[in-house]
Amino acid sequence: MTVFELTQLPDVWQEKWQAAGYHAPSLIQEKTFGPLKDGASVIGISPTGSGKTLAYLLPLLTKVEKKQGNQLLILTSSQELAMQVTEVAREWAQAIGLTVLPLIGGASTKRQVEKLKDKPEVLIGTPGRVLELIKAKKIKTQQLQSLVLDEVDQLLKEGAFTLAAKINQTLPKQIQRSFFSATANEVIDEIRPFVSKEPLIIDVTQEDQSKGVIHHYYLNYPQRRIVDALRRFAHLPNFQALVFFNELSTMGNAEEKLLFHGLPVASLASDQNKLARKGALESFRQGKLVELLTTDVASRGLDVVDLPYVINTEVPLEKESYLHRAGRVGRMGKEGTVVTIVQDHSLKDLKKIANQLSIELKEVYLHGGQLHTEAPVVEKESKKETKTASVQKISKKTAEKLHTPVKKSKKKTKKQKDKGKRRH
Repeated sequence: MTVFELTQLPDVWQEKWQAAGYHAPSLIQEKTFGPLKDGASVIGISPTGSGKTLAYLLPLLTKVEKKQGNQLLILTSSQELAMQVTEVAREWAQAIGLTVLPLIGGASTKRQVEKLKDKPEVLIGTPGRVLELIKAKKIKTQQLQSLVLDEVDQLLKEGAFTLAAKINQTLPKQIQRSFFSATANEVIDEIRPFVSKEPLIIDVTQEDQSKGVIHHYYLNYPQRRIVDALRRFAHLPNFQALVFFNELSTMGNAEEKLLFHGLPVASLASDQNKLARKGALESFRQGKLVELLTTDVASRGLDVVDLPYVINTEVPLEKESYLHRAGRVGRMGKEGTVVTIVQDHSLKDLKKIANQLSIELKEVYLHGGQLHTEAPVVEKESKKETKTASVQKISKKTAEKLHTPVKKSKKKTKKQKDKGKRRH
């Protein structure tokens, strides 16, 4: 079996590897390199941020031949992930004379068809657009040598499964098929119909040490004051966060209010056009935004270098969602923090997820422009001190009116006495 060694890579790649500051390959890169290079169909499972993209790109790109048409097809679960994988693939493919073409929804189909005429060797796209181009006979599926499903558990979920299955049916049975995700073990039964023989399962989850320290906290805060919490988070020192919502409508309302208060935020949503999504993500990566508001569309595979925080504005609907959101921080040995905003009724749901994922949760408090892991002690003034402080703010004349009681005279005037006699 081929072993991952830098000396086996093209010289230009060895230089790029060193220039990027990489040292030894990560565990998933080391263990999948040989099987993929030798043509095996692989299910690769490793923690978020452990280098899965390069784990399949490097061995598969070395097998692609220049000027021989479409040979490698990579399907991703979102447009953002497709563009990110495209950027990484281009960096390594162009160095050895290969062309990479992204095929995503929201972009011009006509332009993509024109670029397909140049016969790019590597295609990276979302299932909807790829299937559309296959049906239009613009992608020559019989030439393909390898298929990769990145974030496979997301691609094989209800709704997306049909698209991925239809694409797979158009491909030659003998081609190499690979499946990668941090939670691919959840869909192994769904993967099996995609391959003609049992795939090789490489799971390094328990052995991998690439993940940095991630602190998992919860903040008990009223639901109606979520925007207030996000405003206060935005003013923490060295703060930048991906802020996750379960619903698009809730996210949209929060964005409007935060922008009204002049905070540098933007949103990343599935109903936005390609340019808006690309612009928001790019601004966030450049540090121009303090918060990027999003849904689970950004929980898969996105890599924001040295991102310090992930904020869940409510408890995620399932444990896989929490795991992938949290995976945006603590990547490749970095430290990160995840804060989930809860109320008394939802805290039990978060604790259930934490138990399933073996995560240690701690309560955190937002006070005085800082996050505290212990409840802050607020000194209370005595009533006497408070009263004295209030009186000092009032003028002497007003104070006399407010605090000097008017004594009622017990003696009746002569007129009052006479009036009583007349009534009698």
